Amino acid sequence: MHSVVSKVIDFLKKYDLQDKTIVVGFSGGFDSMCLLDALAEIKNMPEFYDLSIIAAHFNHNWRGEESMREQEVCRIFAAAKGIEFYTKTAKGNIKKTENDARIARYEFFEEALEEYDADAVFTAHNYDDNAETVLYRIIKGTGIMGLKGISEKRGIFYRPLIKIKRSEIIDYCNEKNLSPNNDSSNSNTVYNRNYLRLNILPALEKVNPNVKEALYTLSDIAKSDNEIIEEYLTPIKARVLTESGKIDPKEYGRLSPPVKMRILHEFIQSLDLDYDYKKICEIFDFIEANIGQRNGSTKSLATARWLYADEKTIEVIPPKKEVHEEIKKMLEVEVDGEGEYTFGSNIFTLRKYVDKELFVFPESTSKFAYADLSRVNSPLILRTRRDGDVISPFGMTGSMKLKKYLNSKGVPRHSRDNLLLLCSENEVLWVVGVGLSNKISVKDKPTHVIEVT
Repeated sequence: MHSVVSKVIDFLKKYDLQDKTIVVGFSGGFDSMCLLDALAEIKNMPEFYDLSIIAAHFNHNWRGEESMREQEVCRIFAAAKGIEFYTKTAKGNIKKTENDARIARYEFFEEALEEYDADAVFTAHNYDDNAETVLYRIIKGTGIMGLKGISEKRGIFYRPLIKIKRSEIIDYCNEKNLSPNNDSSNSNTVYNRNYLRLNILPALEKVNPNVKEALYTLSDIAKSDNEIIEEYLTPIKARVLTESGKIDPKEYGRLSPPVKMRILHEFIQSLDLDYDYKKICEIFDFIEANIGQRNGSTKSLATARWLYADEKTIEVIPPKKEVHEEIKKMLEVEVDGEGEYTFGSNIFTLRKYVDKELFVFPESTSKFAYADLSRVNSPLILRTRRDGDVISPFGMTGSMKLKKYLNSKGVPRHSRDNLLLLCSENEVLWVVGVGLSNKISVKDKPTHVIEVT
C-alpha cells in the first residue's frame, strides 16, 4: 500500500469518516487527482464499502477552451474510477482575483454538500501549501492567528493531505501513471501565491534549505500559543458573541483595545475572509465610530459582504439574494383562530387571555404582547413588510408609513425585510420585537395573548 493511501486512511479514521458521504474538490491537478485516486482505492477496501465519494469540479471559466478541456479530463477520470461527478461553470463575471475565485469555489462546495446531503468536503491542500500560506501571512502582517496556517479541519472542510509534501504527491501520480491537468495560470506570477512559490521560496531555501519545515514548525507553535489565548478568551467571547453570530456592542465596549482587536480578528476569520492587520484596524475604527449611534452605518468587507454597527448590534449583512430567498420561503400565513402557526423558523402563538392571569405590560421589544383583538374585523395575517404598509404606533394618534415608523425606532435597514409582522390587510398591528399598534392596544383588559418563539 502506498504511503499516501495509508495516511488518507489514518485521516478518515481520525475523524470517523469511514462510512460518510464526502465531496472532494477536484480541479484535476496533481494534488486533487492524487487525493481522489487514493480515495477511489480506499473505497474498494471492505472496511470502507459504505464510504461515498463525489468529485466536485468548479470551472472558473477564465481560460476558455483550456478550462473546458480540464473539466472533461476530470469527468472522464471520475467515471473511470466509478465516482459520481458534479460540476458547475461560473458565469464569467467572477473577478480574476485569488480571493474572489476562492469565495466562489467554496460556495460551490457548499452547494455540492447540500445537493448530496454529504457529511464533509475534502480539499487537497498539502504541506507545501501550508508553508506558502504562513509565509504569505507573514508578509501580509496577519499576526499570530494568521500564522496558524491552513487548519487540518475547519467546520465541514477537511484537508487529508495537509501533512503530505508536494514531492510525495508528484511521486504518487507518476507511480500510478496519472495524467493531471496542468493549469497554465499556476505559472503566472501576477498571482501572489505563484510568485511566492516560484520566486520567493526558492530564494529563501538558499538561506535555509529546510525553510518549508521551519514555516510548518512556526505554524504548529502559533497553533499552540493560540490555544492558550483561546482558553482565557472563551468566557469573554461567551459574553460578547451572541447565539445568532453577532457582537453585543455593550459587552464589546467594555473590552480593552487589544482584546477587541483579537475578537474582531476571530470574527472576520469565522466568515472565511483573509484579512491583514491594517484592515482589522479599519474595522476596529469603524465600529468605534458607530457603536454609540442610534442609526448605524455599513462597511464593505468583500463582494456582497457588509459589516453593520450601531448601538444595538454589530453584525454581518448577508447578501440580498440570501435574504430574499428566505423571505420567498415564508410568504404569508393566515391566522384564523387560537393556536400555533409556523412562519419560517418562528412559532406564532395566539391564545385567549384568562381573567385571573397576571397582566403586566411587556417591553415594546418583547416577543410577546397582550392584545385587544375585539376591534379587528378582517383576517389576521403573518407576513413580512410590503409597499403601502402603515401602522398606528402605540401611544400616538393617527397612522404613519411603516418605513417612517421603523426609522423612528432605529431599526437597521438591512434587517427590515426579515421582521415578522402581524397584519390586517395593509395595517400592521404588531412588529414583532419592535412595537405594537394602537389598533390592538389594551384599553381595559386584553382579549388575547400573542407570542413568537
